[in-house]
Amino acid sequence: MRVFVTGASGHLGSAIVPELIAAGHDVTGLARSDTAAATVTALGATALRGDLDDLDGLRKAATDSDGVIHLAFDHGRMASGEWAAAIADDLKVVHASGDYAAATGADLAAVHAFGDALAGTGKPLVGTSGTLTVANLGRPGTEEDAGAPGGRADAENAVIGFAGQGVRSSVVRVPPITHSTLDRHGFARTLIAIAKQAGVAGYPGDGANRWPAGHTLDVAHLYRLALENAPAGTRWHAAGDEGIPTREIAQSIGDHPGLPTASIPGDRLEAHFGFLARVIILDNPTSTLTTRRILGWEPTHPGLIADFANGDYFTAPSPRH
Repeated sequence: MRVFVTGASGHLGSAIVPELIAAGHDVTGLARSDTAAATVTALGATALRGDLDDLDGLRKAATDSDGVIHLAFDHGRMASGEWAAAIADDLKVVHASGDYAAATGADLAAVHAFGDALAGTGKPLVGTSGTLTVANLGRPGTEEDAGAPGGRADAENAVIGFAGQGVRSSVVRVPPITHSTLDRHGFARTLIAIAKQAGVAGYPGDGANRWPAGHTLDVAHLYRLALENAPAGTRWHAAGDEGIPTREIAQSIGDHPGLPTASIPGDRLEAHFGFLARVIILDNPTSTLTTRRILGWEPTHPGLIADFANGDYFTAPSPRH
């Protein structure tokens, strides 16, 4: 299959592209820069220079392919309070403004470009979303749960809707912590950096709220399964760990460099966690029952706590808080 992949040089792309090539697929990866193009080429794919704003280019690339995996998203505001507030607001159906809204708008436009190009073909389109779209339900979020309108959930719901237009569309929901040696800027490294800077590994309240996690290579395998086999209009959960209490995550983070672990009260969350203050409090247990039963996905790589024990997260540089 000729597969067009956006975000091919990023964290997920650097695992998904080799996964696809090893399975015999011919991959073309979108690259915004010469550096990204070199990375895509080194992974064994063909680099196509362009970006998400070139909607005509996206349509042509999709038309020329047998399937599309859409990973790219503008994370330029990732370390800003606006970005974290926008994620929290998405869950409350509150309008997010500024650069985050522009990024979600560009993402939605790109998704519609792919939908237009693939309409009536029966070709696969695999979109990307997050398990946080089904946080705070009071129970584990399932693959059958739709995210409330707003933010990135709009792109997710649009992809699902393309099933009614003759596209074999599906969405992989990625957990907030996606971990491996390929991770250099994700939430795991950010939490470690915060703990080192503060001198304490903190968790919100009693630390009972749960975060799912997934190993990058297991996530990559799920994308391939969705590309090859997912029925139209379906959502899939890439969580190897379906829900780890934040207290356990903090304890593991503290144990490795020998830092104490402590509850961070509500009035100190922003001072301690910075831009993550409104996200770290979310409860996001995530069921993978349907993903495993229908697609046959079974994680085979270490879970988050075991991956922390491997040591890379505490020897490789972490991003600044």
